Amino acid sequence: MIRFIGSFLGGIFTMITMGVLFAALSVGAVFYMYSRDLPSHERLAQYAPPTISRIYSGEGQIIDEFAKERRLFVPVEEIPDLVKQAFISAEDKNFYTHGGYDVTGMASALRDAVVSRGQNVRGASTITQQVMKNFLLSSDRTGERKIKELILASRLEETLSKDKILELYMNEIFLGQNSYGVAAAAQTYFNKPLTDLAPHEAAMLAAMPQAPSQYHPVRARERVTQRRNYVLREMWQNGFITEATYEAERVLPLKSVQNGDFPAFRDALPPRDYFTDEIRRQLSGSFGEEEFFGGGLSIRATADPEMQSAAAEALRRGLERYDRSQGVWRGTGQVVPVDQLTSEDSWRAALAEVAVPRDIAGWFPAVVLETGDRSARIGIEGQPEDEDGHFIPADDVTWARKRQDDGRLGPKAQRASDLVSVGDVVLVRAVTSDSDGSFVRWSLRQVPEVQGGFMAMDVNTGRVLAMQGGFSYEDSVFNRATQATRQPGSSFKPFVYAAALDSGFTPATIVVDAPIEVNTPQGIWRPKNASNRFYGPTTIRTGIEQSRNLMTVRIAEEIGMDTVAGYAERFGVYDRLPAFLANALGSQETTLFKMVAAYAMFANGGERVEPTLVDRVQDRFGRTVYRHDQRVCEDCQLASLNPGDALRVTSKRERVMNAITAYQLTSMMEGVVQRGTARGINLPVPVAGKTGTTNDNKDVWFIGYTSNIVAGCYIGYDQPRTMNGASGGGFCGPVFEQFMRTAIKKYGGAKFKVPPGGYFINIDRFSGARLPDDASGDNVVAEYFRIGEEPIFGLGAMVDGGFTMGGNLPLFAYGETDGGGGGSSATVTTATGERRSVPAKADFGTLSSGGLY
Repeated sequence: MIRFIGSFLGGIFTMITMGVLFAALSVGAVFYMYSRDLPSHERLAQYAPPTISRIYSGEGQIIDEFAKERRLFVPVEEIPDLVKQAFISAEDKNFYTHGGYDVTGMASALRDAVVSRGQNVRGASTITQQVMKNFLLSSDRTGERKIKELILASRLEETLSKDKILELYMNEIFLGQNSYGVAAAAQTYFNKPLTDLAPHEAAMLAAMPQAPSQYHPVRARERVTQRRNYVLREMWQNGFITEATYEAERVLPLKSVQNGDFPAFRDALPPRDYFTDEIRRQLSGSFGEEEFFGGGLSIRATADPEMQSAAAEALRRGLERYDRSQGVWRGTGQVVPVDQLTSEDSWRAALAEVAVPRDIAGWFPAVVLETGDRSARIGIEGQPEDEDGHFIPADDVTWARKRQDDGRLGPKAQRASDLVSVGDVVLVRAVTSDSDGSFVRWSLRQVPEVQGGFMAMDVNTGRVLAMQGGFSYEDSVFNRATQATRQPGSSFKPFVYAAALDSGFTPATIVVDAPIEVNTPQGIWRPKNASNRFYGPTTIRTGIEQSRNLMTVRIAEEIGMDTVAGYAERFGVYDRLPAFLANALGSQETTLFKMVAAYAMFANGGERVEPTLVDRVQDRFGRTVYRHDQRVCEDCQLASLNPGDALRVTSKRERVMNAITAYQLTSMMEGVVQRGTARGINLPVPVAGKTGTTNDNKDVWFIGYTSNIVAGCYIGYDQPRTMNGASGGGFCGPVFEQFMRTAIKKYGGAKFKVPPGGYFINIDRFSGARLPDDASGDNVVAEYFRIGEEPIFGLGAMVDGGFTMGGNLPLFAYGETDGGGGGSSATVTTATGERRSVPAKADFGTLSSGGLY
């Protein structure tokens, strides 16, 4: 019997032993099978998580940031203990004692699930397991994933320290509101650094991993508060805070940026604009989108915030000036339902949801609350209501007519209700007194239909100081400074004249201004001057000052369009310019960005500069991966300099044009501003530049420069159409002048540097004749000639480009008109600058200016 009992018990023991062995072998086999082809956990030691790339101004202020996952990486030693303790209490209180997985925690979770019959199912993953899931595995709720998670967690514990694992977790974890990692979350929810968080705030962050997409601090306030208080209790029970602290912190209200308790971090940044978005566009192409949006780049922009504001204001004023001159009211096209206007809270909430531009300085969105016999009462975003309310008076609307449903314009407005109706969303700005700045009235505004671009840069370094790609970035993100290709018109002519000056022409060369006919496959092309007049033999200085088309075409024909095209391509205006004569008048499209960069080379004496919006780019580790300025500072490593010595900076920049040619061209373009097509510009320092107005006034340009800054503007409709009465000097000139007045106050300006190798001669700017050294008068100009060059003066230096000039052409002297008064004589200026009367309609007789070549 005893033997039988012993055999029986032995059999049972054997079965149990074999069962345990089989189970162990099975578990081992399962773990072995799943351990094959697992991702390597060792690469986590070199893990660099996607982090925010930030753009800084030259003064070191953050002006924009870009990220797909908004993360600020913080080393574990810089994370306060309070924050670590909050997360450990919430997610894994045995973190520093287990080996990667917590058997006690898993058993507790299983027990809770059984007792609650599946109603209280919670995870039992440790922080280490969560790291493996987040970094190397999927989020699938499967047994296979759990087994792989356990295997990798145990391996990771053998490879990395606990602090390093915690660092990975706290920088990777998603905490809602596109915030990844504790530092970004602290900024998103409280606009605070980690070091400034109170216990209840750290506990709220630690509450988020359980359900980050559902735990919104406003919409789910009660649930978030309950979870926060649970974390605080765990922190107390784990000995991280005292009971008194727990009792004090758990009764505090749940405050957050989302609830309006703290200002948002983004509010401290300037609104995103064309400058920083262009940096995004360019660097995404250079570094790749993944690196730009997740590489944690520190980008030092060339932008000068003061100049950027001045550029935006100047361009907006120019665009609005033209728009209001058209007298058409379009409004925003947005409406708030009348039933949402019953209370101030209601209309303010509704207005806040309306998509209208809010990046225009001094402009406010508003909604029409009621209309009266003369005025309209409005509610204004960001402006408190007063006892009387805010109104648009009748006097403010008389400039406009409203377009009717049938497309026709209605009568000129006499009262506010002629333009706006109750519920209309409008833009307004405060009109103030010029004398004392006191408030006068609220005025209706609208985003102009006409658009444009503006850009300014340093002529010596290529640093772009300001860029405005339209009226409002929030209204249209299309950057018209870099992306819009437009006809430059006459602003291209300086490249023709530069090619001519390098081809034997001098500032005293005479070119015939007379009709031209060119046979083309499309028929005969007859270019004309803007005035529809002909001026006969004229100096090239006057040709560029008065923007004579016929002279420009003759010059291009004389030197060859291949030569002109080569210059345009060398300056970067075009990649390839077809050698058609019409292109001498700027008919080929290009961008404002390229034109301004090319003019900078005129201003700096003919050296190549590459325009840049970025001074330097550093990676997440502080290593410089791009630097624009390649000049060499030979003395920068010295401890000190001798008294009176300056730093020696050498440059190996390519020369794209002769320095004397650059000065001659600059001198002639100074004349454009002093007495030519841009004579309305009046600045306290020497300025050179050129206007441009295309056929049918579809695009107007002005590009000009001082000794250190070049700036350019173009204005035109996005879908090109005629702008009645518009011209480059009349519309872009004032934009340039307004901006440069601000720029000159900061950057100054000087006379243009005269290069060595030449000498000055006084000539008559009308006839090209040489004048005595002591000559004076409006007709006298000192031209710069190359040493060794024997200039020919007067008609002996006349060029016709191979086009003959027909007989009996009515020719006009500079400044002369054909008013048709019927008089018997006309007054002209002679070569000596004197005024003389000649018979009316003087002509060139039957004399030909030359034959065909």
